[in-house]
Amino acid sequence: MRADRIRTRAAELGRRRVHLRWSNLFGVVTFACLLVLAVTGVLLATWYTPSNELVTYDGPYEPLQGATVTAAFDSTMRISFEHTGGLLLRQTHHWAALVMPASMIMQLLITFFTGGFRRPRRVSWVLLVVAFILVLAAGWSGYALPDDMLSGTGLRIVEGVVLSIPFVGTWVASWMFGGPFPGQIIENLYPVHAVLAPGLLVLVLAVRAVLFVRHGQAVHPRPAPALGLRLWPDAGLRAAGLTAMTAAVLVLLGATSTISPVWSYGPASVGEVGAGSQPDWYMGFLDGALRLVPVGWETEWLGFTVTFATLVPLAVITGYFAVLILYPYIEAWVDQDRRPHHVLDRPRNVPFRTGIGVAGALFYGILWGAASADIVSTEFSVPFETIITALQVALVIGPPLAFEVTRRLCIGLQRKDREVARHGHETGRIVRMPNGGYAEVHQPADAEERALLAVAPVPPAPGRPDGDGRLSRRERLRGALSRRFGTGHVAPVLDGDRTPVLGPGGDPGRDRVVEPVPRP
Repeated sequence: MRADRIRTRAAELGRRRVHLRWSNLFGVVTFACLLVLAVTGVLLATWYTPSNELVTYDGPYEPLQGATVTAAFDSTMRISFEHTGGLLLRQTHHWAALVMPASMIMQLLITFFTGGFRRPRRVSWVLLVVAFILVLAAGWSGYALPDDMLSGTGLRIVEGVVLSIPFVGTWVASWMFGGPFPGQIIENLYPVHAVLAPGLLVLVLAVRAVLFVRHGQAVHPRPAPALGLRLWPDAGLRAAGLTAMTAAVLVLLGATSTISPVWSYGPASVGEVGAGSQPDWYMGFLDGALRLVPVGWETEWLGFTVTFATLVPLAVITGYFAVLILYPYIEAWVDQDRRPHHVLDRPRNVPFRTGIGVAGALFYGILWGAASADIVSTEFSVPFETIITALQVALVIGPPLAFEVTRRLCIGLQRKDREVARHGHETGRIVRMPNGGYAEVHQPADAEERALLAVAPVPPAPGRPDGDGRLSRRERLRGALSRRFGTGHVAPVLDGDRTPVLGPGGDPGRDRVVEPVPRP
């Protein structure tokens, strides 16, 4: 009986059709990176020693022979120089860890700007954000495992941030590091990197896959062929091919591009830090947030020193991801939209949401760019303080300005679409009318294009009064946000709202639209 259900379900999946678009390929790239990370990670785990125990290095790298290092650093050096293919595995693993967050960020951006998070896919959006956070956690914990000078400097920064948390910072740091720095941090981070974060990530992605099978693929607004590819085997084999190609590129990068040369950094030292240290790119926004806080921003409270230089960045980053997770529910509450949506939006047709997305992306980008302020300063001979001040100003005025500029651009693009839907496309051909005037010949849009361009605006959902006819503060706020969200939409093109179709001779019913212009 169970086998019959499995065969029936497999047959249903085989009959399901999917449309291939470039935006759908990032999910395959993410899966390919996860697969490469899993294979290389298992192989590396057989040689790696997750321990802060001090040993004497006696390997083939002469500059470090006789140096006192941790067992973690010693095993990393042996993987790189003594085990066949060890350096290739290390570098391929690291490159996959760098590419995977990039592909997930692209998934987040595409899903947000096209409204792919709306009902019934809100849970899928939440799981995607959670998966991204888990990737960050796995990457950060793996960044510290080689125990070289670069990772040691990063851990020292983390310890300082944790210690600055009022009341509980000391206890949290002691629990995290297992004692005075560096404590047992390698032993504590290894299970997070090797078991906890990957296990939760696989679980989250599996649930997302189940939800995709249940809800199906959201349809792109641009007309697509009536029949897409079969989910299996056509689309499945194409995805397998892209997975193999992505894995091959990652292996090629691991074989030809040096990354994380721990022998150049040297072992971590309790009393030393590395100059010009940089985190992996996907963690740069955290480092940048710390750099943009004003100097000396702290106060005394109840006998404790409250350091806003670390608390404010932590609060801002936490709030940023909280809004990112909750945004589908916030938007549904604002416009009171409870309908299922299976057609994606064109970003220009939802100016308010698109403006929010661009503002949020710029905010993240400024924080990310601030992490490299010292590199920019040394490479371009610009004072470090000048760069930080400019980024601080940009962080305040940049996102609101980006929101308004994006909103207005979307409105302009909508108006252009409306003109195309009404009058057709300009051809550049000027003809003379029988009355002596001149007109430009227009090519009318076909039915599919008109359906794409003529989009009805989102109606505002005013606040609902209670039984006594009064509006609560919550409803007043929602009504105001709904009116704001509904602004910036161009009225739709109705069937009769169209310039008459005329040919060059002025006869109606031809296949061209002409728009009269003044006679010179």
